Amino acid sequence: DVQLQASGGGLVQAGGSLRLSCAASGFTFDDYHIGWFRLAPGKERRVIACISDGIPITWYSDSVNGRFTISRDNAENTVSLQLNDLGPEDTAVYYCAATRAPWRYCRIASKYNFWGQGTQVTVSS
Repeated sequence: DVQLQASGGGLVQAGGSLRLSCAASGFTFDDYHIGWFRLAPGKERRVIACISDGIPITWYSDSVNGRFTISRDNAENTVSLQLNDLGPEDTAVYYCAATRAPWRYCRIASKYNFWGQGTQVTVSS
């Protein structure tokens, strides 16, 4: 069975950091680009970071660029998202997802084949 297991969320004060992990199984991880999305209360799900298969290329939304870092370990079938300088606006459920669509589609949720269950990040002011 295909699984994407997101973990690492929690409650943190503004200015703090968290490291999210996404463990994949049941598919050829190396062949997929991975994206991190978040769903905040009252807002639409939005992509915040993507990392390509192969030699990694990364992309970040303006809202997290410079604060978050996405990385992958193909030997361990994991993707991580380092969240630094967190603010209350970062409070959301964070999801990882995998796609085989061309890299130019990494920001389009409908192009993703597999989704994880989400991990809650709550930032207090």
